[in-house]
Amino acid sequence: TMNTWFECQIKHTVEDENGKSKKTEVYLVDALSFSEAEERVSEEMSSYYSNMEVAGIKKSSLKEIVGEEAEADRWYKCKVCFTTIDEVNAKEKKSNTNMLVHASDIQEALTRLKEYLKDSISDCDILAIADTPIMDLIRYTPQN
Repeated sequence: TMNTWFECQIKHTVEDENGKSKKTEVYLVDALSFSEAEERVSEEMSSYYSNMEVAGIKKSSLKEIVGEEAEADRWYKCKVCFTTIDEVNAKEKKSNTNMLVHASDIQEALTRLKEYLKDSISDCDILAIADTPIMDLIRYTPQN
């Protein structure tokens, strides 16, 4: 299934050595709409932060998640270009896809991404890997 991901920014107050300060975190939420994403991130994070607010939501361009089960603490956005040959006119067609890779550092992200792409039927080039502010994913899980 194709997931629709929303980047949800939440703000909450934390106690630090100087008193109180605002902290902003970003979570990637699997949802069908902006309102569902807001409801899900609020529900999920309100158990951790009593004073949080959803500060912003935007639709994400991410198409695939790689290495979600990995023991890692960072998420990297990777831009991959797939090249296919159009059977009809024998022309090359390039299409870019954004993927999210869970890894400890950029080198590990590159290794995981290469491993993931090695069985691809299309030629592909990794164009960019960038660190993201994403803290975690909130996947949709059907209620029984």
